[in-house]
Amino acid sequence: MGFRVIPAEDREVTTIDWLTSRHSFSFGDYYDPSNTHHGVLSVNNDDVVAPLHGFDTHSHRESEIVTWVTSGSLVHQDSEGHSGIVYPGLAQRMSAGTGVLHSERNDTWAERPDAGVTPARFVQMWVMPDESGLTPSYAQSEVDSELTDGRLVAIASGDPTCDSAIRIANRSATLFAARLAVGSSVAMPAARYVHLFVTRGSLHLAGTPLGTGDAVRGTDLGGESLTAAADAEILIWAMDRDLGDLMT
Repeated sequence: MGFRVIPAEDREVTTIDWLTSRHSFSFGDYYDPSNTHHGVLSVNNDDVVAPLHGFDTHSHRESEIVTWVTSGSLVHQDSEGHSGIVYPGLAQRMSAGTGVLHSERNDTWAERPDAGVTPARFVQMWVMPDESGLTPSYAQSEVDSELTDGRLVAIASGDPTCDSAIRIANRSATLFAARLAVGSSVAMPAARYVHLFVTRGSLHLAGTPLGTGDAVRGTDLGGESLTAAADAEILIWAMDRDLGDLMT
């Protein structure tokens, strides 16, 4: 058991005129064979997209894609007829399954006059489904009010024993979120593999300091104290399998 911290400044960065994308794992032009995943999590990108720009229509297959917006907003459209706007406090999941086309842009939206005006920052996370060949699907759920009391909230899960806001097609994985006021604490969930990402603020994990953009990869954790040194928001994946387990 144990964990290691990946400081924000150590993450690989892709920068173009409208995008800054910080990668936790190999992604795009960045490939490191020793850094491809942790547990069943293969993508944890922290993206900032300029107003009226974004990812035009592109394809995905065989991935459970969860998007968490931390500031601004993101307009989603896909080939299955789903469209909507994602903003802080709304959890979104797209199951790519046999294949789907979609776009994600920091665009205007009639019901939100502030949409497409400021940069959009969001964390996008991919996990592999338990089964291939699933029908593409989409889900979103408001969770903002559930995050006000500082507890861990199950945002996305495939665990049949876990009541989460949205469901994913992986029984071994659950994504938790928490917003912690300075001085408050939560305990790390118990799992074979744990990935923690600090979206904002600062805190201590069992006495180890963490700041915005820092990540933690742990094995066989559970119960360790997370205490906020400043108001903070965190995302934690608790996973009981590795990608290698799904491929055998």
